[in-house]
Amino acid sequence: MKKSMMNTIVGSALAAAAGIFVFKAYQNKTEPTAEDVDMHNSLEVDRKESVEADVDSAEKGLTQLDSAYRDEWQANAFPQTHREMEELEKE
Repeated sequence: MKKSMMNTIVGSALAAAAGIFVFKAYQNKTEPTAEDVDMHNSLEVDRKESVEADVDSAEKGLTQLDSAYRDEWQANAFPQTHREMEELEKE
């Protein structure tokens, strides 16, 4: 095979590979990204009322995010009021 023919074949193969690479990169760019489901970064959770608001009087007026924080504070025995915090500081 002549050298010029071999260069033509190798060049064509490289051009085809580059075309496939560009096509795949374009497809990845246009695909929709996954929706943010992290509770701390979601604005929707910070607007909706707590699901336990009708059951628990302490949950009334809290958003779902505030309710999650409250549950975490209770699980870690974090003081709920300023009076409790002052009593802990005195001890």
